[in-house]
Amino acid sequence: MSARLNAAQPYALGLFRIVVGLLFAVHGAASLFGVLGGAAGTHGGTLPSGTWPGWYAAVIQLVAGGLVLLGLGTRGAALVASGSMAFAYFDVHQQVALWPIQNGGELSVLFCWAFLLLVFTGSGAFGLDRLLGRGAAADGRPAAEQAPIAA
Repeated sequence: MSARLNAAQPYALGLFRIVVGLLFAVHGAASLFGVLGGAAGTHGGTLPSGTWPGWYAAVIQLVAGGLVLLGLGTRGAALVASGSMAFAYFDVHQQVALWPIQNGGELSVLFCWAFLLLVFTGSGAFGLDRLLGRGAAADGRPAAEQAPIAA
């Protein structure tokens, strides 16, 4: 059973990356373009251009989410996205209460940790990083020769 699950690991990771990237990009698109209900608290509207930190966070969400979705520059985009969600949690949510369940910061925490995982795992299967050969390790091995690390 373990061998089968280990063989499927890059594909599960690729699907995880696609879902997380899509959800993150949709948040940015809603805030910037007013689609899918618009920005939170605007009744279907958008965030005013250049406002700190919301508009900049939305740009990061759209761009980093899109890159993660495509699997292009996954580790760098995920690092930026993870940092932006950590900032969102500590700057916005933690001022309300200590625990995420109390302060409404569960989504920020989940995105932060999901993107941090992608920083360390890379894009997995189905990513453009793999197609373009950028998924290779620093030791020079081609991406196809790299095996996932089993726990």
